Amino acid sequence: MAVRLRLRVSVGSRSREVIALLNSGYEAPSPHLLIPLEDAGELGLWPPRGAHEIELETAGGPLRAWLYPRAGRAMILAEDTESREVEVDIVVSPIADEPLISDMLAEEFGLAVESFGRGLWRFSWEPKEKVRFSLKRV
Repeated sequence: MAVRLRLRVSVGSRSREVIALLNSGYEAPSPHLLIPLEDAGELGLWPPRGAHEIELETAGGPLRAWLYPRAGRAMILAEDTESREVEVDIVVSPIADEPLISDMLAEEFGLAVESFGRGLWRFSWEPKEKVRFSLKRV
């Protein structure tokens, strides 16, 4: 299992709900949300206009992607609460098949993972007894 969360992502007047994978190995200098082409198109970010082409180091080798600094806002939508809205750098990947939450974005959301293997998490401001469950991949 993994930790997947429902996010509302907004770019300008466009908004989209997605299920995103928390990837603790996605180290970023700022809050990054990596999204596939389909989501980028829905948010008006594909084809790329005004993005910086970047190369990311991944376990599978270098990945060419497009970075939109501070282009969007995102928040976690849990069943009974929401996170604060966070300004995000959006990275568009031509090979991603689901959105990815970087380490710095997880920190900005105030996420506390209780078990990656069982997909258990909570917000850092919640009591340790308040355990939430990962969503299924769509």
